[in-house]
Amino acid sequence: MAEGLRERKKRQTRQYISDVATGLFLARGFDAVTIAEIAEAAEVSVNTVYNYFPAKEDLFLDRSKGMVDRLCRFVRGRTAGESAAAAVLRELREEVAAVSPRVGLIEGYDQFMRVVDGAPTLKARLWFLQQEIHTNLAETLREETGAPAGDPLPGLMAGQIGWVHQSLMGWIAQEMLAGRKPAEVSREALVLLDEMEELLGEKVLNYAVRTAG
Repeated sequence: MAEGLRERKKRQTRQYISDVATGLFLARGFDAVTIAEIAEAAEVSVNTVYNYFPAKEDLFLDRSKGMVDRLCRFVRGRTAGESAAAAVLRELREEVAAVSPRVGLIEGYDQFMRVVDGAPTLKARLWFLQQEIHTNLAETLREETGAPAGDPLPGLMAGQIGWVHQSLMGWIAQEMLAGRKPAEVSREALVLLDEMEELLGEKVLNYAVRTAG
């Protein structure tokens, strides 16, 4: 269905408010900027800001929905003969090799992470998002394997697979904060992914293999 004029205008307004807020956060830090200042800079009312973003943290982490469902999409999209872990590893390798902003390989990512590092509420929100990612992945693995409600295996596997993603993202953030170039970090991240795959047990690497047909 084509996007209507009203929906497009709302999306553009939301993006504009988010961009203005992000610019202020990067310049002054998250805690130093108020919603009132964001509204004034974006030339909208405070109520308008809250209509689009219920919490201040949502302005900075406005793409969190994609983060929460990310690993689940990788697992659901695995090919015949491919396990859940193999699918996630493949997708991450492709993004790293492409020097994708989705894994933090972009100039300026260090500024983003410095804002997070200086704001306890943003750190808390990221921790909460990590819990959501784990819960959603465990539920997806349960659905994909048909595991019964009391089976702990989907949760345990989600923890192992999530460890790969979280460790990769943490390492990339650390290297980008050190002032390194995205392409350089990308090459070393591919080696790191190989090393992490070697650390995963066969049971993890062969879990939730998609059958043909």
